[in-house]
Amino acid sequence: MRSNLILELAKRDFTERYAGSVLGVFWAFIWPLVMIAIYTLVFSRVMGAKLPGISSVYSYSIYLISGLLPWTAFTNTVTRASTVFLDKRHLISKVSMPLPRLPLYVVISETVTFVVSMSFYLLFMILTGVPMTFKLLLLVPFVYAVQQIFAFSLGFLCATLSVFLRDLRELVSIIMQLWFWFTPIIYMKELLPPFAQRLLLLNPATYFIDAYHQIFFFDQLPNFQLLIVLTVMGHGLLLMAYTFFKKLEKEVRDFL
Repeated sequence: MRSNLILELAKRDFTERYAGSVLGVFWAFIWPLVMIAIYTLVFSRVMGAKLPGISSVYSYSIYLISGLLPWTAFTNTVTRASTVFLDKRHLISKVSMPLPRLPLYVVISETVTFVVSMSFYLLFMILTGVPMTFKLLLLVPFVYAVQQIFAFSLGFLCATLSVFLRDLRELVSIIMQLWFWFTPIIYMKELLPPFAQRLLLLNPATYFIDAYHQIFFFDQLPNFQLLIVLTVMGHGLLLMAYTFFKKLEKEVRDFL
């Protein structure tokens, strides 16, 4: 598949999401702004939520949003990529294309949303006077790339399975909801008992969420050892997903 077709699909996916609305694609800018404002108002002003050892009134909001934004990109990529063959079967039947590349348009579309959301988050941090090391911010694209390779691989594997198991669409959504609560996004892993902290190391999402927390909240370098492990896991999963797809490619196209 030519790259311009992937980009065109990503463009359509992003614009059609807001098709028919008065403000159109401007909603992509409004939603992140509203979300950040709500979390800040509710947790910082209304509930007065704070984290141990951190005096800033915005501490919990900063911690929460720094994990919630990448998680949203991750879970949306996995969930939407898992049904991409079914969603685009009308296109697959008309145009000859290498199917393994098809989920890339989902990754690109979610990346645009992530960049917009992260831009507002950085603006929020600047306006609230949160200290930031801009050299650390240069690591964000790397962490995001590692995260999305894993998301793409998982979504690609589920996309192949979804062709034969149509109920997998709902199952993936349920799993992602449960996965959220087993990932230290709304709570700090340091507050958990030691055995629970060790269990979190079995959760790959912990690796990239912890990296964002280290960069944005603690203003420290992330744990590169965990990121390397996640990189290996992502590429290993990609190889497995691709091998699995190639063995079933004919059946996938027939079932579509």
